[in-house]
Amino acid sequence: MTYWIQDVELIGEHIALVPLSIAHESEISDAITDGELWKLWFTQTPEPGKVDSYIESALIAKKNTGEMPFVIKNIKTDQLIGSTRFCNVDNQSKRLEIGYTWYRKSAQRTVANTEAKYLLLTHAFEQLNSIAVEFRTHWFNHKSREAILRLGAKQDGVLRNHKRMPDGSLRDTIVFSIIDSEWKSVKRHLEYKLNRPGKI
Repeated sequence: MTYWIQDVELIGEHIALVPLSIAHESEISDAITDGELWKLWFTQTPEPGKVDSYIESALIAKKNTGEMPFVIKNIKTDQLIGSTRFCNVDNQSKRLEIGYTWYRKSAQRTVANTEAKYLLLTHAFEQLNSIAVEFRTHWFNHKSREAILRLGAKQDGVLRNHKRMPDGSLRDTIVFSIIDSEWKSVKRHLEYKLNRPGKI
């Protein structure tokens, strides 16, 4: 089956988004130890020893539903600093979510996330002609909520008891989005953030 989203590398000034593969297992295992990310109960970062199943699950979703998982690399050092993906893909309506995003602690609150979102959104709206791009996060992930709002997304609402987490708890999911008519203004906002002195 041919999906709407195809493999692509997205290259910026500081980071590159590269399609996830099994070959990235050891680099992901290293990245998650920077900050012990798996201990953040409200995120979906793989645990040590389970990175292979994390990659396998992402690649199955890519094959079966048209998701596009990426690893995020620092261009200067070639170090893997995180992962993200196009998910919840609606191939018919051309609507998608940017999710499953995490960064090693040393890459958090840097230009990496802003540039990654800029690259993903540019591709989604200008190459894929998306009608909307969603962002979803856990009610208790306050840093993620703040970061999404800083991008220029707007809150759509809260999905109560939306999904069960690995520890058995129920997650309330906050949904944000950017629609195609807003992209021009959001793009200008992101370019301003990327080009200003002391940017993060």
